[in-house]
Amino acid sequence: MSNENHIAPGDQENLNLKNIFLNNKKYFISFIIIFLLLLFGYFFYSDNKRDIKAKNSELYNLALIEYNKDNPNKSVDTMKNVIMFKDPTYSPLALYFLLDNNLLNNKKEINNYFDILINDTPLDREVKNLIIYKKGLFNSNSASEEELLSIFKPLINTDNIWKSHSLYVLAEFFFSKNEKQKSKEFFEKIIEMKNSNQQIKIEAQKRLQRDFSA
Repeated sequence: MSNENHIAPGDQENLNLKNIFLNNKKYFISFIIIFLLLLFGYFFYSDNKRDIKAKNSELYNLALIEYNKDNPNKSVDTMKNVIMFKDPTYSPLALYFLLDNNLLNNKKEINNYFDILINDTPLDREVKNLIIYKKGLFNSNSASEEELLSIFKPLINTDNIWKSHSLYVLAEFFFSKNEKQKSKEFFEKIIEMKNSNQQIKIEAQKRLQRDFSA
């Protein structure tokens, strides 16, 4: 066989790869374009997320600095905006600030902010549970039995650090309504739990001995 007709194995492999590329050139180009777009989108999303986080931090700290008890409206409006950004760090802090300083008076509005944090904000599980507990505590003096049980349901039906706290609030709620049997049942659930908060458990034992002993 002449040298002109002989193709070395390595050359044949390169030729096959070249033919594969030429036959599928459109697919290769499309793949590269899609990859570059995804890469660009990822970096754009990351940068945008950092910018939003920085803006939330700036707004929250500005509201703290500018807070004036005699004229709090500007800080209140800023904190409300921070909540609406649905930031996992600063949105909860903004609501806590408004509640701790008694800057919100509308119950419906407050519950709406709680729901934004609970349902629409990407929170760590235990932070979300804490906000559910705070919502239940906030409503414990005005909600109906059905409403309060609905709020606390995610906490009393799962194992979490706020379960015993929630049971205690419900026990006190029913005691205030003079529904002592229901109240007793919730206090007893706290005692029966293996991982109840120790201080809550002691308080539940005191209440059972003081108010329910025969």
